Parts: sequence; C-alpha cells; structure tokens
Amino acid sequence: MERCDFCELPIGGGCACSLVSRDRGRSGQGPGTISEESRFPRGAILISPRGIAHRLGCMHQSDSEITAPAWGWINDPDPLLWRRLNESSPARATKGNTKRVATRRCQSCDA
Repeated sequence: MERCDFCELPIGGGCACSLVSRDRGRSGQGPGTISEESRFPRGAILISPRGIAHRLGCMHQSDSEITAPAWGWINDPDPLLWRRLNESSPARATKGNTKRVATRRCQSCDA
C-alpha cells in the first residue's frame, strides 16, 4: 500500500493531508516574491524532517505547518537544484533547521 510522504499514513486509508490544502492555488507572483499567504519566496524548496524536498503548495501540508526546528528550507535555490536532488546530490537547508538535508523529492510536488 502506498504511504503519504508527509504523514506516513496509507493514502486512501487514513491520510487526509490533501484535504488541508485542496483549494489552495498559486499566487501567480514572480520568483523571489513573497505571497501574502506565505512567508516563503516562490520557488523555495522545503525540507521535511524525513529528508524529503517539497515545493510550496504541496498537497501534503500547509505553509503554516512548516516551522523550525522541525523543517528546513532553501529560499532562493539554484533553478536546477530540484532536478539534481537525489541521494548522491543532496540539498541542505539554508534557513529554519539548517541540519535538514533532502535526498529525494516529494512525488506529488514532482508531478
């Protein structure tokens, strides 16, 4: 059974993460700008406690849940960092919990 990358509960069998942000849309602002709903610049990479990289608007969590010391993030990442991110090319958080390192991308955010 497939498990949610955020809450680790079975998808369709307990996971309700997508219900939290189902109606959220993109702000439409350019890179480097901060939307009114978010404290992260558009394009930021969010790093979960499990070492998974997420994008803003991920269906697994709301921006208000992303706080240090649990999470780390990279506000202005290299534009190609998202595609390079893997076990052999990890990304270290530069803000929040800077000990967080992502070694894989969220499947939902990658779609």
